[in-house]
Formats: sequence, structure tokens, C-alpha cells
Amino acid sequence: MWNNIRIFAKETKTEQLNTDMPTLNWIGKDKVVGLHNDVPFHVLEHGYGFTADGGKTEVETSSGNKIIHGDNLTALKSLLPEYEGRVDCIYIDPPYNTGNENWVYNDNANDPRIKRWLGEVVGKEGEDLSRHDKWCCMMYPRLRLLKDLLSEHGVIFISIDNNEIANLKLICDEIFGIGNFVTDLIWRSSDSSNHDAKQFSADYNHTLIYSKCFKWQPKLLERTADDNRHYKNPDNDPNGPWFSGNLSSPNPRANLTYDIVSPQGFVIKPPKNGWRWSKETMKSYIDNGDVVFLDGGKRILKKTYLKDQKGIVPSDIWWDIEITGHNRNAKYELKKIFPELKTSEIFSTPKPSKFIKRILDIATNKDSIILDSFAGSGTTAHAVMKKNKEDGGNRRFILIELGDYAESITAERVKRVMEGYGDIEGLGGAFDYYELGPTLFDKDGFLNEEVGEDAIREYVYYSETRQHLTRRREESSKYLLDTFGGTAYYFYYEPHSMTSLDFKSPLHIAEKADQYIIYADVCYLPDDYMRKHHIIFKKIPRDIRQF
Repeated sequence: MWNNIRIFAKETKTEQLNTDMPTLNWIGKDKVVGLHNDVPFHVLEHGYGFTADGGKTEVETSSGNKIIHGDNLTALKSLLPEYEGRVDCIYIDPPYNTGNENWVYNDNANDPRIKRWLGEVVGKEGEDLSRHDKWCCMMYPRLRLLKDLLSEHGVIFISIDNNEIANLKLICDEIFGIGNFVTDLIWRSSDSSNHDAKQFSADYNHTLIYSKCFKWQPKLLERTADDNRHYKNPDNDPNGPWFSGNLSSPNPRANLTYDIVSPQGFVIKPPKNGWRWSKETMKSYIDNGDVVFLDGGKRILKKTYLKDQKGIVPSDIWWDIEITGHNRNAKYELKKIFPELKTSEIFSTPKPSKFIKRILDIATNKDSIILDSFAGSGTTAHAVMKKNKEDGGNRRFILIELGDYAESITAERVKRVMEGYGDIEGLGGAFDYYELGPTLFDKDGFLNEEVGEDAIREYVYYSETRQHLTRRREESSKYLLDTFGGTAYYFYYEPHSMTSLDFKSPLHIAEKADQYIIYADVCYLPDDYMRKHHIIFKKIPRDIRQF
């Protein structure tokens, strides 16, 4: 049955290197490592669309921006047919499991211990000694699905504090591969220390960063005047300001150990670890005038020109609150958007849009898809709209929020940011709001035909190819889904009648392919005919006794 698909990814070099790494065990792990496979596919039911210049609309906006109300485990699974392998940047800010958050574990895993947890509010450690197990059980299947949604050049950012940082790191090493760990980004979350703290003032948060591919590189940040202050031009070099670069190799290598003879005849010995470049590269620098001789040819200097510097590699410590904001700043931001809310009704530790925007600066292109499956107050969407306004991009956001405030706070914030609030100009744009709808299959494993043919066709094509169905349906070939990898996929389906694959079928083969996979209710074609014409029949899983 389609609802039991398993995804088998090709083992990469990075994954091969991770087979013997240490793993984390906890109560219930053996029951949740495969839970993401067992989560049923649900459809997303469109609630309404919203445009900055037109308000609410019943039709979908086609903006690509989505806000989904519902459990994120189910919602993430529902996104796979359209978004598997397409999300470039994921940011999540899950429960930190501090003991004061009162988050709820509600995953339906088939284990007596987990069943006892279902619907329970997770409280303080003294009252609930299994809260760390629950947290790990909650995070593991979600992270598995998030990995599937990441594109090959995608990256995930996960904010967390000291309560679960160690557990999260080991879980992510297992899921994403230890070789795909990028860094632990330290963000100064507080603008002032808490001098009433019992031990230490907690002034920062962790953000673990993992890539889908170990070759991922962050974008360079724009250089500032402070970054350029050490570039000078004391000799009026026509190439502009420069500074003296390091000539020494960080590691000793035989091919980097050689003498340099200056035009004046002096022999210049290499540094302890050798020169930074090979003999051939060094000669090209000398010939181009990038390496110059000083003190009558007794020593050399390498000029690094400002004009050749494209940007700054991001640091893993974000301490400048003017650039990345802080928690108090985030509360002020929310209060300005929602002046009618009391301070006690504002989220206790929201993230500032400056912080998320900085992530977008280093991890997205103008057309990237950004996902936040713990959306909270909608900061990620706010940051995406800011970034698009800044560089004219068309980034799209997908937010998932379980809380009953998904519309009143999350979606409402996006509306106000699009239209403008207070003295802040609107950023424009549009989004669509969805609720989690019914499953694609009923309890007996039969197709739930009430979800609509479009959703069924999209799922069938995804289950076969792991690709998103983008081909528009044409009346002349209405049963054709699309052709992929030399195979043409047909879904010979009629909602109110049984379809038979035989010589009298009205099924029209629209285009030639090496192989044809055809879904229908029954097949009467001879086996030898199907082999000769490279046809594979697959039965549509529905109860045909009704016809």
C-alpha cells in the first residue's frame, strides 16, 4: 500500500563515515526511530488566502507562502509530496524543555510507555522524571522528516539552550551525519546580565547548524568600515588600500619549504612551517607585484588588496545585539505589532526578526524556500519578508504552528507586517492559511476519495518518483501524470466508476517512453503483451465492490 512507503536514500560518503559513531539512547527510542514512516499522509485544507492589497480571499494566492495550523509531525509528512528535497533553509525554535514550558507530547507511537505520555503536559523535572525522554521522542521523528525536506544544498538551524543541547547534538549527529555538523552558533540572547541569578546569568543561546551535504558553504557577510580599517595605502599603490598578509603556512609541508632569492641576490629562508603557497604560486605573486621585497631585498611582504575582498566569513559568535537583536528587543517588536496585547500575553522568549534575517543572509538565495515548523509568533515569516524587501527576492516561507494562536497571532502578525502597522510601512506580499485535513487512506488501507483527485494524483506521482507533480493536466491525455527517468506514469482513475486496463480501454498513451507504469482498478491485458510493450500494472487501492 502507498501509505507504507519507505524512503531509501543512497548512502553517501559522509554517512559511511558515521557508522561507528556513538549514539544516544533513551526510553522509547526504539519505537520512534521509524515513526516518521508510519505517520499517515494528510491533505492540507485551504482555509483562506490573504494579500496585502486585497485582504482575505477564498481562492489560493499561488504565492508559495503557507501558514499551516496543526501538529508539525503530521504537517511535515503532508509537505513531502510537494517539498521533499526542495527546502533550502530550515529554522526551528523547539521547546527548550526547561521544565517551565508546559509543552505537550502527543505523538501516536505504538509503545505502552509512550501511550501513557500521550496528551500529558510536560512539567518540571522534579514532577516528571521522564521529560528528557519525551523531548527526545518528540524531536527525533520531526528531525527525520525535516532532513527529507531539505534540498541537497540546504541547511538547518536549531535554537536550543543548555537543557537539551547535549541530547540534541547527538540526535542530529545520528540523523544528519556527524560530518554534516557545521557549527554551534552562539547568540547573545540577553541585552543585560541577570545579577539575581543563583549561579550564572544565562546570556546566550545555542543554535546548532547542520547541512544536508558536507560541502555546504555559508554566504559571505557584507564588509563593514570596521572590517576594512586595517587596509591602508602608504605607498600610493594604484591597486588601492592593502595590508600585509600572512606568509607562513598553518601546517608544515615539504613542497612549501624552499628558499626565495631576491632581485638583489639575498636568500630569504622560509618560515618554520614553510611558505603559505607553492613555489609556482609564489613566483606568480612576485611577477604580478603582489609580493614585494623590502630592506634592500632582505625580506618580503605579501599585499592583500581590499578590492579583492568579497565579504566576511560568518563568525560562530553573534554578540553584537545591534545587528542580531536580543530577547527583549523581540518582545518590543511584538508589542509594536500587537499594541492591544498585555505584556503577559506576549511570548516569553521570542526571537527577534534581526536574528532570523541574519540567518537568511548567510543561508538563502533570492528564490529559496524557508521552513519553520515551530513557528510561534511568526518571526521567520517576518524576517523573510524583510529580506525580500531588502534585495528584491522572492523567498517563500512555510510556517507550521500547533497552538490555537496560529491564526490570531502567527497569521495575524504576517498580515500586519504585510499591510503595515503603527508607523512601519507594510512589506507587501501574500500567503495561504491551511488546516490539516483528512488522511489519504482510511483505516482499511483504501483510498480516501473524498480528498479529491488532484491530491491523489500528486501523491501517486510522488510515491513513484519522489518528485513533485508540476505538469498541468490536459484533457487530451487526462490520465497521464508525467514522464520521469524514461518512465511514463498513468493514473487511470474515475471517481464514480471502475477502470479496466484492457484492449478497449479509453486510456490514451500520450507520449512514447521506455516504460509505462499504469494504475487502474483491474487489468485484463495478457502478460506477454505487457512485457512486449513494457507496461507495468499497479492496482489502485480502493474498494471496487461499490461499483
